[in-house]
Amino acid sequence: MDNLCIRCKGKGLCGYPCRILARFKDNAPKPKLHFSGKSAPELFVGRIGYPYINAGILTPQDNDNISSFPSAEEWSTQNFSIANVLRLRGQLIYGKAQTHIKIPDKIKQVTQELALSSKPVSTEIFLKKKPTMQFTVDKVFQPMTNPAPLIKAVLEENPFVPKQVDYLINDTDAKSVDVINELYKDKIKIDHLQKLLSIGLLGKRANRRMVPTRWSITATDDTISKEHLKKIRYFGQLNQITLYSGNFLGNYIEALLLPGSFAFEAIESWQEGSTYAPEEAEQVGSKPPNPQTPKPPKFLISQDYENFSGRKAYAFNVTGGYYAMRLPLTEHLMKIQRQASVLIFREIKPEYYAPLGVGIVRETAKRTFSNLPKHFNTIEEVLSDMQTRIETPIETIKQKSWLLSNYGKQKTIFDF
Repeated sequence: MDNLCIRCKGKGLCGYPCRILARFKDNAPKPKLHFSGKSAPELFVGRIGYPYINAGILTPQDNDNISSFPSAEEWSTQNFSIANVLRLRGQLIYGKAQTHIKIPDKIKQVTQELALSSKPVSTEIFLKKKPTMQFTVDKVFQPMTNPAPLIKAVLEENPFVPKQVDYLINDTDAKSVDVINELYKDKIKIDHLQKLLSIGLLGKRANRRMVPTRWSITATDDTISKEHLKKIRYFGQLNQITLYSGNFLGNYIEALLLPGSFAFEAIESWQEGSTYAPEEAEQVGSKPPNPQTPKPPKFLISQDYENFSGRKAYAFNVTGGYYAMRLPLTEHLMKIQRQASVLIFREIKPEYYAPLGVGIVRETAKRTFSNLPKHFNTIEEVLSDMQTRIETPIETIKQKSWLLSNYGKQKTIFDF
């Protein structure tokens, strides 16, 4: 359920100035119909009207360094603030055109060439109308700003295509799943893999088609982590209760690893005032003793899990964040060569006031597993330690958690 900010998109429905729109307005480029800028490359494929969808290129009006920071990975490396991310996003023009997911056309050809590149590419843009001051925000993909109908796009320089990418996208007999995993092993970045899948460059020749960006992001995370799990399920079990903690841009993660066979549960708690926390959020704190006592914060809590056998359906509650957290987890388990029963708890606080896409969740989880762990003797001890950093009551988490409710019982959690 979206909160007022997501439904409003700067229309002023709350009666207050919009912090997101204000940041975009401050950095909006002067509208032009014809310009040259470096695409990150940054591409977007919509889903409305499928199979006839809007697809296009995001690029600044000048060849500066804006395109050097297109993804959450760069934002994390540079320790960007939300304001800094919005400043950069606000300077991009989204030139879009309607296309069919399988039928070739000139604009699609250019976007596919851009998707191959691992570095920014200077691109000449011709628009039908000047960009409008609008923005689109979503939990899965990054903020989209300044849309305009695209007439033509021309590459002004050759894309920089890694050899592995060039070789495998020309293998029209290989399945997209196999190509994604092979390129991942060759150290191709996750966001690059997502673009290749989204723009229709992966898979067997007859099956190649454009995939909406939101689908390609989750599909890539899911594909790689499933490949990891094929090996993880044969590893020895973790021998002690372990906790990792980390945060980035108002996203706080506690990753609890328990000795046992592999299982994964993701719980998200959106605190009142953060993006996507609706007014109907559950009041989970204790009641104040008198009217003068501040009311406890409200939280919107969602949860999904899988047992040793894996999920049979999409994680409809946590959605893309589930797979974005599971990938760094499986990367960590591959690194330590162990399997474990894992609860990842993510608390989103009011400081996360603008949605920046599911890549933020992935980067927060990566940061979390890069930190030094703590070790505990009992579950109660580790939960008490978690409570010192999060505001959601531990009792609420225990009541919500499938893993904690079943862990340590005579039957294993995989019998349920």
